[in-house]
Amino acid sequence: MPRLALINTGGTIASRPDPGGAGLTPQTPPQLQGLPDVDVTTFQPFTLPSPHVTPQHMHALRALIEREAQHFDGVVVTHGTDTLEETAFFLHLTLGTHTPVVLTGSMRHAEELSWDGPGNLLDAAQVALHPATQGRGPLAVFGGDVFDARTVTKVHTTAVDAFGGYPGPIGRIDHGPHGAELRYFARPETRPVFGPDTITARVEILYAYAGWQGEGFAEAAARAQGLVIAALGTGNLPPELLPLIQESPVPVVIATRTHAGPVLPVYGYAGGGATLVRAGAVPASFLNAHKARLLLMILLSLGAGRDEIARVFRDGAF
Repeated sequence: MPRLALINTGGTIASRPDPGGAGLTPQTPPQLQGLPDVDVTTFQPFTLPSPHVTPQHMHALRALIEREAQHFDGVVVTHGTDTLEETAFFLHLTLGTHTPVVLTGSMRHAEELSWDGPGNLLDAAQVALHPATQGRGPLAVFGGDVFDARTVTKVHTTAVDAFGGYPGPIGRIDHGPHGAELRYFARPETRPVFGPDTITARVEILYAYAGWQGEGFAEAAARAQGLVIAALGTGNLPPELLPLIQESPVPVVIATRTHAGPVLPVYGYAGGGATLVRAGAVPASFLNAHKARLLLMILLSLGAGRDEIARVFRDGAF
């Protein structure tokens, strides 16, 4: 009998209207239905709405999975959708287990007729236990789509099919006359595993906009060990930011606020990507700002210096 670890952490999939409050709160962990021939062991490391999840919670979840995964054929993590992509990417960067790990959740709560939790949970379990999932690293499953943890992104605030991310899903699970049918469209790539003992570094995100003159930059650089800027286009900023980055006491990573596409040092005007790189900024490759923050946080927690940080981002070694 296949063995599955079901790790519940809260989120909408565990939520119901709070009788004493004004909205939804996580209350009842979801139960896996539809797989009677699977031996399921449940874990509940915490019960939180996803905006309450911190990198420290992610690190504790990683430790739990590393400790228990060897006893199971697959691991499913239920999680709130708001920060699911960040937890998935954190696990992608730090998990060394070969046991498949799949994250899922729901956009509707358990008392709605359109509750998508049971279907997503069943799909996630079947993906986690499928032989073709071996060696792919952490994945996310929503609405039958299978996403790579590096690129999965929440793209809608309320829709049931709320997850996407360029270039799209890497697989699909559907239910035909002969049961679940899983098909992958891409092959897994090798990935390094970063294993910090603790997450100690503080990294903040700044958001660029037309006319920004660097408000908040100095204050953020004074209290953090690293900064990520969600910049414009391919990684460009107003000219006032160039001297701030040149003089920054902490590493600065340049991501993009654009929905998809890489950061490239193309433009040579003051604040253009090429000038920012010459000033010491590090392009974030294809990572969005919040995933670049996690990678920078992990590298700083491992004691990496600016040259090592630049190498990891430049080589796409993640």
